[in-house]
Amino acid sequence: MLQAMMVAALPGGLAACAGETSPTELVVGGLPVTCNLTLPVACVARSKATPAGGQGVGFKFSKYSGWPEIKESLMAGRIQAAYMLAPLVMDLADKKIPVKIVSLGHRSGAVIMVRTDSPYGKFRQLAGKRIAIPSRFAVDFLFLRKMLQQEGMTPADIEIVEMPPPDMPAALYANAVDAYCTGEPFGAAAQRAGYARPLRMTRDEWRNYICCVLTVREELIQTNRPLVQDLVNHVLGAGQWLDAQQANREKAVAIAAGREYFNQDPNIIRFVMENPTDRVTYGDLRMIRNEFEELMRLSMEAGTIKHPIAYETYMDESFARAAQPVSINL
Repeated sequence: MLQAMMVAALPGGLAACAGETSPTELVVGGLPVTCNLTLPVACVARSKATPAGGQGVGFKFSKYSGWPEIKESLMAGRIQAAYMLAPLVMDLADKKIPVKIVSLGHRSGAVIMVRTDSPYGKFRQLAGKRIAIPSRFAVDFLFLRKMLQQEGMTPADIEIVEMPPPDMPAALYANAVDAYCTGEPFGAAAQRAGYARPLRMTRDEWRNYICCVLTVREELIQTNRPLVQDLVNHVLGAGQWLDAQQANREKAVAIAAGREYFNQDPNIIRFVMENPTDRVTYGDLRMIRNEFEELMRLSMEAGTIKHPIAYETYMDESFARAAQPVSINL
């Protein structure tokens, strides 16, 4: 059981692609999490559409182990594009970092997990209990706050600890925490191993939940709009393809499990894709203004964003409006 948990854990530290990057490739940063699954699919689809020696710029997945590392690389211009936490992009743009959101990456995909043998059936039973979150800046924390609010509770009614998601399954197994709230596949890893179950899932409680968004630096938009549009078209195409039929998700599992992408046990990723099939969804990647404004309101209530930020400061809808999702053939 513990071995299965270790297999599911992310590699420690930054794991960006090594070696020289070809000028014919756009490096896109991401985490090996199922919320980022559209990115490996888009990368492979783009490579198959461009034969060796052909024209066009390919996409190269650059794997990171945490949001702070991706943020620093994007801020420094070491990468021009990445999947990022939406509130984090809002904050960066407000601080004059030249970045814009150009597409969603997924919907849903977060869970609150408890031990299978625990007595917790209602969320209120977690009062006074120790609950792990990835970060107070993570959208998972906003999900937890939503569940607390539904029960008339506040974060003061529980003990919150910040913990890297790969450590959460083992912490629950060892009774170091009573529950944890995070994105997949770290809920599925413990559930599949048999010692944990979901207490709450965003698929049931917050259907329009978003956290990971495709973000690009503004100089890339200014110097190569067609490339940004091509990336958005492939991400949207990947999303539609993933939700079109379960057989496509099985192909995506094989892709993402590979060493050049998530480097994870395919059985863990497959569990997320199947239990239930809408645990994470990708087909509806519309950018809806009031959803982002709700996310900002929740972030302000949580204290992670200090004041309202104009939608246009962090958002560029032009690529979504002009999008022609690519037909994925894998």
